[in-house]
Amino acid sequence: MAGYQAVEVPSDERGNIDLARLKELCDETVAGIMITNPNTLGLFEEQILQVIETIHGCGGLVYGDGANLNAIMGVVKPGDLGFDVMHFNLHKTFSTPHGGGGPGAGPVGAGAALKNFLPGPVVALAAGGSAAGASAGSADPGQNQAVYTLVQPSQSIGRLKSFNGNFGVLVRAYTYFITMGGNGLRDASENAVLSANYLMSLVKDILPPWYERSCMHEFVTSAQNLADGIHTMDLAKRLIDYGFHPPTVYFPLIVPEALMVEPTETESVEIIDAFAAALRSIVHESETDPELLHEAPHREMVSRLDEVLAVKKPVLKSIRTERL
Repeated sequence: MAGYQAVEVPSDERGNIDLARLKELCDETVAGIMITNPNTLGLFEEQILQVIETIHGCGGLVYGDGANLNAIMGVVKPGDLGFDVMHFNLHKTFSTPHGGGGPGAGPVGAGAALKNFLPGPVVALAAGGSAAGASAGSADPGQNQAVYTLVQPSQSIGRLKSFNGNFGVLVRAYTYFITMGGNGLRDASENAVLSANYLMSLVKDILPPWYERSCMHEFVTSAQNLADGIHTMDLAKRLIDYGFHPPTVYFPLIVPEALMVEPTETESVEIIDAFAAALRSIVHESETDPELLHEAPHREMVSRLDEVLAVKKPVLKSIRTERL
């Protein structure tokens, strides 16, 4: 809308942003870059400081996609890395529903470089107020009480239409924050990373990771080396027969026959072991009985659906069935 073009920066041989290519692209025309870190390959950007320094060096800003905070909460502060603005996906990391399960919502945080340009009004401590009073409290209501007010940043773009956002979703996430606490959030990240690396180690001989590195909260593998005629979708549909909801398929787009697996911090070691065993069994079936996979799932009311049509013309009502 501002007359800019989106330019793709490729990945290098280790799955990082190609720093050499980025430097070639950086000049006075660059407004900024959007980065997901860890990235969609489930890898931490090893040269993130150099990437941010390069963008700042040509006058650009760095926008962070917080989709993968599940890997770094309590471990790394994006602001300390140099991100100028970042959104936080409450539906991926902080327990809230999204899409068919409810409205998405999430805060956007900004650093000092953008402070004066934020949409308003924003909450600020009133002149003469004490922030300590808000946390410490006082027996005397008239003493040491913090007073807040709404102010408009000096170069604000103005009000946003939805000032409070999806309030119920935000309250749920806030409840999650205060229930977990700082240590709990860090534990969640550490367990998510541990789960993903453990699962990757169990299946890497049959479904090798696309990049041979330790992953973060998720890893990406490919079904391109399975038996002839077997695709990622066949493997995913067969997982349903084993009682598992399939992982994300065909994403990220740069990996052929991609399978993106994210066990998160909530799965037990027994479930992860069972999932790995199911994958092993399915890979074996792909070699001995490929039609079993082509026709999967076999234990559901419906089998292969036209997913494109389902999105365009959804049937949002229950279907009653009678068993003879």
